[in-house]
Amino acid sequence: MIPRPSSPTLRRVLAGDLCSGCGLCAGVSGGAVRIEEASPGYNRPHQYAPVSPEAERRIAHCCPGAAVKGWPEAPETDPYWGPCLTVSTGHSTDPRLRFSASSGGMLSALLIHALESGLVDEVVQIATDPADPTRNVVRRSATAAEVTASAGSRYAPSSPLDHVADLLAEERRFAFVGKPCDVSALRRLGELDERVSRRFPVVISFFCGGIPSTAGTQQILDDLGVDRGDLAGFKYRGDGWPGAATATRHDGSVERMSYPDSWGGRLSFRLQFRCKICPDAVGGAADIACADAWFGDEKGYPLFEETEGRSLVIARNEAGRALVDAAVRAGRIELQPSSLAEVALMQPYQAQRKRLIVARLAGIAATLQPYPDYRGVKVLAAARRVGPVEAVRNFLGTIRRIVTRQR
Repeated sequence: MIPRPSSPTLRRVLAGDLCSGCGLCAGVSGGAVRIEEASPGYNRPHQYAPVSPEAERRIAHCCPGAAVKGWPEAPETDPYWGPCLTVSTGHSTDPRLRFSASSGGMLSALLIHALESGLVDEVVQIATDPADPTRNVVRRSATAAEVTASAGSRYAPSSPLDHVADLLAEERRFAFVGKPCDVSALRRLGELDERVSRRFPVVISFFCGGIPSTAGTQQILDDLGVDRGDLAGFKYRGDGWPGAATATRHDGSVERMSYPDSWGGRLSFRLQFRCKICPDAVGGAADIACADAWFGDEKGYPLFEETEGRSLVIARNEAGRALVDAAVRAGRIELQPSSLAEVALMQPYQAQRKRLIVARLAGIAATLQPYPDYRGVKVLAAARRVGPVEAVRNFLGTIRRIVTRQR
């Protein structure tokens, strides 16, 4: 039996339930660490051999469960929304892509332009697992058709960095698309390895609501009355905005569940703990961040009525702004200027979560559990906007969650 020595960083992160499943630890471990599914359905590291001192140094520095990448300086850096050079709404000019993607096809259109303009050679992104349409794999896309085939939200665990060392070893340029925690890990790796900036000239993220366990998807299938053995295809969203969770059987029959029912009523209750204390769910360390540009009701709460897709796009640095501007000039996307005040109406959940981070971290500290280093992402500035009742409720709720977990 292979001995399983424990990396100090992995031991601390797993003990605090702080893992986001990004795969960075496996990617830099030289095979000592592998990413595998762990109950109740999250991607987690499993150590099969000793981790070298250099690999441990990289894991300790880069793991999002240990520390996050601080936001770079920008003319405007908002405590909720991060560095912002330009803020816009819009959509892909390809009507098929706009329809099939989750929210206007903006992110995919930017990737296609990066490929076809020669800015990058390939796109590293998450796609549907051919062996199980409810799960994810990492795909390297080299054509517009491959990018389009991978368009859409994938509300299941993903580990896009579990082979990052292989990518760094190649003389190619990649556009990387990942969750904010994935981007943080890659950017911090770039502080230790100068190849990162050369290999990844384009880094794009999205506003992330959190990663549900595979048990959440199983609940959708159960409630739709679809047996996993009969499942030929599964989409979490898309084919409209916001689009429905769609399960297709081998006989061609289809079952659908609305976005409010699938995400709001099932998946969002299965989020991993690290997502509940995420200080940068808006991709502040990326070149560009995209999101749903929800329309709101008279009280400002987002409506989820089916309509043509509309994306929010924030260019966070000059590289991001240059890509967005080039895609506009090429006619791949249409944009309208927006503002951070409008972003707050489109994405109220992100603002609420950010201002509660300090209260939740205080709950972790009160139970003597480890927590990540969140310096540089304005958690204190956001916390000044929270009311005392809301803060106390989340402080106590975090303590209760940890105590319950430890039983």
